[in-house]
Amino acid sequence: MDKLSIVVISDVSGDAAQVLANAAAGQFRGKMIDLKRYPLVRDKQTLREILLEAKEKNSAVLTTFIQDELAIEVKNFCKENKLQHQELLNSILHMFETLTDTLPINDPSSVSQLNDQYYYRMNAINFASRYDDGKDPKGFLKADLVILGPSRTSKTPLSMYLANQSIKVANLPLIPEVNLPTELNQVPKEKIIGLIADPEYIKKFRHSRLYALGLTNDSSYTDEKRIQNEMRYAKELYQKYGIQSFDVTNRSIEETAGLILETHPHLASLGSKL
Repeated sequence: MDKLSIVVISDVSGDAAQVLANAAAGQFRGKMIDLKRYPLVRDKQTLREILLEAKEKNSAVLTTFIQDELAIEVKNFCKENKLQHQELLNSILHMFETLTDTLPINDPSSVSQLNDQYYYRMNAINFASRYDDGKDPKGFLKADLVILGPSRTSKTPLSMYLANQSIKVANLPLIPEVNLPTELNQVPKEKIIGLIADPEYIKKFRHSRLYALGLTNDSSYTDEKRIQNEMRYAKELYQKYGIQSFDVTNRSIEETAGLILETHPHLASLGSKL
């Protein structure tokens, strides 16, 4: 299978299922994954339309349903059409029912009420998207954290992972021939981190990136000497400006994020809003 299609369906936000799906997908680097989320699905007609599309694309189906009726509808459809399906919330509800000897109210609106925590997180996610890949250096001045690193050192997925913990992150690709934005000089060094990786490790992922884009590998982008030069430039830059660096070689996004939060307590406190 060249590209895995996943649909997340929920009668609430579906955020939890999407986070879990992305975390799992992160363990299969080099695999192309197309994930679509359908939140606030609360009627059978809408659900049926989504499931028919999933059938057409042979998608795996992840669900978090409060309403048993819709959960059963999905389960039966996926079984009949031989689609992979995982309901992520139902087992937890049943566990709580057993522990409390109380039936759940099965009211999606009690879960989906927007609160401050939701806005913090969505604001951080929008921020990470807006200031990804050095799009607007002014974002460095507003960020809780600025991530620097050569191409394919996981700057973007790491930014989005931290954003899901209400941390506003901007990132910048390091290219030896391109001057650093002047805004970076105004950012406190404790708010900047750098990423590095083994050149062979980066070369592999750059090859995968070009393949996914349908481009030839005959490029300086995948040249090992070029990558070594980029890593050397990054390390010298971090040392010159006193920027803490993290080696992402063979590390998952979650592992790298955990190390960053361990060494930056002010970021951990922002994430605790969740």
